[in-house]
Amino acid sequence: MSNKFLDLVKFNADGLVPVIAQQHDSGEVLMLAWMNLDAVSETTATGHLCYFSRSRERLWRKGEQSGQVQRLIELCVDCDGDTLLALVDQTGVACHTGRRSCFFTSMTKEGTTRVRQVLTEPEQLYG
Repeated sequence: MSNKFLDLVKFNADGLVPVIAQQHDSGEVLMLAWMNLDAVSETTATGHLCYFSRSRERLWRKGEQSGQVQRLIELCVDCDGDTLLALVDQTGVACHTGRRSCFFTSMTKEGTTRVRQVLTEPEQLYG
């Protein structure tokens, strides 16, 4: 990974930067997660998305339990350097709820509605 790329990335006070995962060919937004320097380095070295789990306080390799991996196509930094965009090739579902995208609840006049259905039951993904 180029040091010039990392020089552009502005990690927050916790050493993290948000990253949006987007399906490279359809443009579908799959999820938002966080990366620290180690996660960015591993992602670029392996070509598979690695994130930092704030709840587990450790690196989280996408698909390590579910098999639903993300292969890196391109990693971009935004104009302010404070957000990354990972263009990925997603295997299966991206969301731990079994949906293709984590963005499945839409606002309506009545409240909310689910706009994406479960494709794989979470029990199948995580046992």
